[in-house]
Amino acid sequence: MNKHIINSPAHTVAQSLLGLAQAHPDLQLDPDYRVVALRSVPRNRVALISGGGSGHEPAHVGFVGAGLLSASAAGNVFASPNVGQVRRALELVQNERGTLTVIMRYTGDVLLFGLAKEQHAVTHPGYPTGLVIIGDDVAVPRKQGALVGRRGLAGTILAYKAASAVADEGADLAECQAVAEAVGQMMGTIGAGLNHCHIPGTAVQEQYLQADEVEIGMGIHNEPGILKRKLPPAKDLITQMLAYITDTTDTDRAFVPFKHDGKDRVVLLVNNLGGISELELGLIVQEALGVLASQNIQVERVNAGSFMTSCNLPGFSLTLLLLPRAQDQPRYSAERVLELLDAPASAPGWKPFTKVVNEAEAYVQDKGKVDTMKNGGKAVPIPHFDTFQQALRAACQNVVAAEPEITQFDTIAGDGDCGLCLKAGAEEILRVLDADDLDASDVINSILALAQAMERKMDGTSGALYSIWTNALAAGFARSSTADGSAWTHALDHALKTLYQYTPARRPSRTLVDPLAAFTEHLTTHAGDFTGAVQAAVDAAEHTRTIEAKAGRAAYVGREALREANVPDPGAWGVVKILQGIQSVVEK
Repeated sequence: MNKHIINSPAHTVAQSLLGLAQAHPDLQLDPDYRVVALRSVPRNRVALISGGGSGHEPAHVGFVGAGLLSASAAGNVFASPNVGQVRRALELVQNERGTLTVIMRYTGDVLLFGLAKEQHAVTHPGYPTGLVIIGDDVAVPRKQGALVGRRGLAGTILAYKAASAVADEGADLAECQAVAEAVGQMMGTIGAGLNHCHIPGTAVQEQYLQADEVEIGMGIHNEPGILKRKLPPAKDLITQMLAYITDTTDTDRAFVPFKHDGKDRVVLLVNNLGGISELELGLIVQEALGVLASQNIQVERVNAGSFMTSCNLPGFSLTLLLLPRAQDQPRYSAERVLELLDAPASAPGWKPFTKVVNEAEAYVQDKGKVDTMKNGGKAVPIPHFDTFQQALRAACQNVVAAEPEITQFDTIAGDGDCGLCLKAGAEEILRVLDADDLDASDVINSILALAQAMERKMDGTSGALYSIWTNALAAGFARSSTADGSAWTHALDHALKTLYQYTPARRPSRTLVDPLAAFTEHLTTHAGDFTGAVQAAVDAAEHTRTIEAKAGRAAYVGREALREANVPDPGAWGVVKILQGIQSVVEK
């Protein structure tokens, strides 16, 4: 995506920072230096600062808060803050215990934050400062990055979260720095993207990746990755990404000392790089947990969300923090590291880590099911039961075959899901027919079985309308002795009138009600004329091409656009396909 909601590129960062400060009273903004800081900085606690280019929000300004950063300096998009900005951040957090700076390893950040640290030592002699540089990227092998080192990625926030928790306990600067360094040394991060991001105010670039490609190892500033490949299923992609972190056979890229003996324990961070939906993010979490479990790697904590973005890059990164083992006699035990990550903290961009439950525990433990609906009165037998089933099958097959056409109509006149919704319901009814689950001795139970099939697979407005209508159709046979022609006419009339209680749509409204009502009304006034009733439905559906939408999704679509498209209402077309399928059997 190359469009942005901004006023001007030059003022975007400043306005974003002001909005952040206005929405969080515990924060303050120095607009001249673009530094966000705590409004009240504790005097007897080591302060932590960070910063970097903007465009990675919420990192880092969004993590200024209690138990996290004391201040952060924001550069231009993807550009390091200047030395004056960093010095201002140091001044705003001045306290009695000193300040620790935790940054990502990028040349500009290292040089400018380092310079500010050295200048601060001259202007504030005796005031202790420390600097931790995090490099958790595993994409670039040792030989290639021998001089510059590993890039800093989303794992950086784990380092300053742990260091901040120690600071809250009253630790001195040296201890805070040691914690950040220990965490940084045991992390690995790798990202994947479906395309590059677009920076506000820059020219629109050509598509970087093909529609079916993914790139693994992309940086957070549009740096190219290490591998382009055809986009595989999520599980395969995540398996490959995690292998870059956990595989120790490639000594040039084995940065994290996994032992693969069933005793490895990790913290998992799933980071949205800016353009991945929450729907996809949940799936990525599930697959990552599954892949790690299959490798006997125990995930002790998990966190997922937008922590360090790359503007609107459609991609994500995975971070693993390998917890130390007791036999290695680490300075900080696994339990201590978890304690620090679990410590309370609050900031606009922070989400707490959570413990992981296995897949079985994640499901509802009560295995009870929704009661199957059954006829509570007398049974109403179905004459010509074989014909009844054949007509249903033909109707469903007709709908399945028409799905592409209905979807095309709905892409123009709705939200694009009508065809798939109808297809899902039709396929479930076909499954019911294949399982021989209908009851020849009772039309009510048979129709209720169809209603429940639709409820299982059809959602949205169409699913609700079909379910209400079908349940009402079953109720319409309550006073019948057999499901003959007149009983069907009465039941259809009852179903339509019941549907009217729940929708304001009346024909002509450019909805599925148009052909449904035309069919029912014709059959009610012309007993037994099934052919005429189907034709009335077809005519009503065709008429939806030219009439103004009064209900349904199409009511929100531009009238001129609909008129020019000359497409029927997709829901109405679905009703026609059902009726024509039934007609192909009934009129043989």
